[in-house]
Amino acid sequence: MLIADRVSKSYRTPRGDLPILNGVSLSLARGAAVAIMGPSGSGKSTLLYILGALDPPSSGTVTIDGHDPYKLGEREQAAFRNERIGFVFQDHSLLPQCSVLENVLAPTFVAPRAARQGEPDAARARALLAEVGLADRLEHRPAELSGGEKQRAALARALIRRPELLLCDEPTGNLDRAAADSVAELLLKLHAAQNTVLVVVTHSAALADRFPVRYEMTGGTLVKQ
Repeated sequence: MLIADRVSKSYRTPRGDLPILNGVSLSLARGAAVAIMGPSGSGKSTLLYILGALDPPSSGTVTIDGHDPYKLGEREQAAFRNERIGFVFQDHSLLPQCSVLENVLAPTFVAPRAARQGEPDAARARALLAEVGLADRLEHRPAELSGGEKQRAALARALIRRPELLLCDEPTGNLDRAAADSVAELLLKLHAAQNTVLVVVTHSAALADRFPVRYEMTGGTLVKQ
């Protein structure tokens, strides 16, 4: 369902091209869950952004359910991300002026009504927030939440559109051990329930050890552990 075929990425600098990724290939079916580890600057986040249709590769292709998002126009590509891909970042990126419920609903505000499925958006948002343990925090602002609660809200937001692909960049990086363990357990539980393709990049060996498949990013390539 997710296929990266010989993906390379380099950036132009005053001293010439700086290679980051070198012919990375990855094929994941629905329900797969993988963790990618590697030192800072190894290209983990760059790969994640390419898989998430946020940054085009210099060469190679990415397809999600047979569709290449980089062949779409800017507006169509944004709609593709909104419908098919969920993101969780190290910084929860919640809107400080909005309630928890409004934050979770944010991706639905720009979705065409015809593209929505199932129960009403607000009902699904409340159900997801109950599932992540925030049923009593619906009207709270992000400043009133703990770090772990903010990431739980971010996870609910990532899943509101029923994405096929869930991408997480250091989702437990800003949390203490207890909160990190709680968020990691919840992440894998919801992934299994939603049957997404889950890709997590992390420095945390404790988080990576929870995954059935682990890769190491080294020398711009992926090595299966």
